[in-house]
Amino acid sequence: MVNLKGDERLDFLLAEELRIIQSPSVFAFSLDAVLLARFVYVPIQKGKLIDLCSGNGVIPLFLSTRTKGTIVGVEIQARLHDMAVRSIQYNQLDDRLSMIHGDIKEMPKILGHAKFDVVTCNPPYFRTPATREINENEHLAIARHEILCTLEDAIKSASQLVRQGGKVAFVHRPGRLIDMIELMRKYRLEPKRIQLVYPKAGKEANTLLVEAIKDGSPDLKIENPLIVYNEENEYTPEIREILYGKE
Repeated sequence: MVNLKGDERLDFLLAEELRIIQSPSVFAFSLDAVLLARFVYVPIQKGKLIDLCSGNGVIPLFLSTRTKGTIVGVEIQARLHDMAVRSIQYNQLDDRLSMIHGDIKEMPKILGHAKFDVVTCNPPYFRTPATREINENEHLAIARHEILCTLEDAIKSASQLVRQGGKVAFVHRPGRLIDMIELMRKYRLEPKRIQLVYPKAGKEANTLLVEAIKDGSPDLKIENPLIVYNEENEYTPEIREILYGKE
């Protein structure tokens, strides 16, 4: 049993044998989170992973199907943190997954430096605009805009949390690629893999996936592009497999 609050619903987590608590007025995960959870390298048998800006815990839940390691999620919004905690409990993953309600900028001081093998982050994408332009829904505004956390805050914290030689992976918008590379190098993270995601063939990319290694040597690999929809506005085979597994 699960205790749902307000307009919350219990959704299937796509291809996985898991369920997740979501709310149309508070938070529901996007394709970006799924792509990041599938893109990042993870140790299969053991390891310590941490997901920053976790929202309702979707990335930790996805990662739990790829690794037997322990996974910590960090979320600053109390309502989203509570949703993630209840989802973890519902899926009986309390032994490997946990959530922290707090500011990612404080995590290196709280959890210690160089304690994790892998760090993932789906940060707010948009610089904070004028007040009138911010979404009136506080939960969505904080998730989407750099109100409580900037890209530099996220990259700095990720670098401090990951061990030397560990992996850090981000999903963002292609327009921030140069910012991301500059900031990663500023904080000793060397970009090693990049993948661009396109809504359709012939359209501009709208999603960027980057994986870096702490104190890694320069050697960047550009992965094959991912295209989300075909001409019939249906998911391409690659995206269908990511979302729903092999048929």
